[in-house]
Amino acid sequence: DMVDVGSSILRNINNPIEHFGALLDTAWKTKRSLSKHVSNNIIDDVYQKCLAQEGLPKEQIKNYVTEIYAPFTAEQISDKISELLTHESIKSEVKIIYQSIEGLHEACPGHTGDWYFTGKYPTPGGNKVVNKSFINYVEGKNVRAY
Repeated sequence: DMVDVGSSILRNINNPIEHFGALLDTAWKTKRSLSKHVSNNIIDDVYQKCLAQEGLPKEQIKNYVTEIYAPFTAEQISDKISELLTHESIKSEVKIIYQSIEGLHEACPGHTGDWYFTGKYPTPGGNKVVNKSFINYVEGKNVRAY
């Protein structure tokens, strides 16, 4: 899955950062294709909010990128990912199902590792990096956010 691929790219210093950029681009296109609710206005608004925080201490930075996902349920996202990843030659229904956040908490009580899926980063630096990554993407910059 994309998380494993992304982690693999970032852990191996021999992998060009462009590979991770391409993965982010695919993920972003998936998010934008989910519905008309992810409009340019939402993207522009989140972009402006992220820009406004540049230069703030990391402890004061809020993760505004989560606002892009807010209109969607986990099921809607899973359905769209299934659609995008199902090759036209496949005649059977393909359904990709992700563990819900609630199910993750039940399976791993007391664990704070849900940040990748919720955007609730355990350290202030996570918000800074996700916002900078989003800014870089919108601006077409293929560079690391940290």
